[in-house]
Amino acid sequence: MVLQDGNGKGTLTKAGLVRLVHERVGITHREAKLLVEETLSIIKEALLSTDDGRLKISGFGSFSVRDKAARMGQNPKTLEKIVISKRRVLVFKTSQLLKAQLNGDGE
Repeated sequence: MVLQDGNGKGTLTKAGLVRLVHERVGITHREAKLLVEETLSIIKEALLSTDDGRLKISGFGSFSVRDKAARMGQNPKTLEKIVISKRRVLVFKTSQLLKAQLNGDGE
């Protein structure tokens, strides 16, 4: 079953997630929206508040925050050299269970 949000591309947006929670759980649309918003808020808080920037959701995967150092880059159109500033990035690694399901091994 492909989860779609009406755009036909298989993309699931937050609004689409709210709609699916509303339909599957049988709660009102307002309650589903609050549930999705609170869940995402808890995930954000966990990533921002942990010392190592890690969040593990069993059976789904783990998120981690990594620091990237500043580096030299190049504009591909003008070939101008630029400095790409240091930044923090969010990395996701799937769990072994989800990976097996994606590859058809865990069904």
